[in-house]
Amino acid sequence: MTWLDKLERRFGFLGVPGLMRIVVGFAALVFALAWLLPGFTSVLELDPVRIRHGELWRLVTYIFIPQTMSPWWILFALWFLWFIGNGLEQAWGAFRLTLYFLVGMIGTTVAAFFFGASFSNGMLITSLFFAFARFYPDQVIYILFILPVKIKWLAWAFAAILLVKFFIGPMSYRMALVAAFMNYLIFFGPEILYEARHRGEVSARFARQSRNETEPLHKCAVCGATELSDPNLEFRVSRDGEEYCMAHLPRAESPAR
Repeated sequence: MTWLDKLERRFGFLGVPGLMRIVVGFAALVFALAWLLPGFTSVLELDPVRIRHGELWRLVTYIFIPQTMSPWWILFALWFLWFIGNGLEQAWGAFRLTLYFLVGMIGTTVAAFFFGASFSNGMLITSLFFAFARFYPDQVIYILFILPVKIKWLAWAFAAILLVKFFIGPMSYRMALVAAFMNYLIFFGPEILYEARHRGEVSARFARQSRNETEPLHKCAVCGATELSDPNLEFRVSRDGEEYCMAHLPRAESPAR
């Protein structure tokens, strides 16, 4: 049983069902108010100075500030946040999604106070996208509702952009990036490291042995499917050390069906 399982068994009642739908609803309301009252979002920003003066609502309200004030782009942004939020809640359940989002908020807030600067919710939302890509790598979305692209390739492109900005950006940006992605590192870091070690072992065995072309390299522990029986299958090593196709990956690590 992982630490997440233990937390969920004890504090699962604290999960917020439909959390991202709530965020989307408030973001739409903030957009409407900001459209009618220019400058309205300034009273919602994560501003450490104002928070120290008693404006404690800013610790929460900054997550509702839209990243754009364009009527066209806001529709796409809110739809996409709704989309990935529903996907993550199906994969994780309400408690784990709530915890993931809360850890990201805490990281962003700590970074803001450390640097004494106003931080947006952009990195926090991006961390949700990367979590979604982890669960649904082959999900296809249509950019501008026209161009089809798999989530995993979009995630790699975003990762490359963030990496470049990390090296050329100011220290405050680097800390904001690390802080907002602390949730991703906590939730997926051990699994990523485990998979990396496993791939290294597989590569070493593959290099030492002359493998017959009919001998599979990957095999699902449940259904027995291999990359030879279905070249489109993806395989992942679970925390129990067994290898599964995506359809039979244990529920805690795969989307609910």
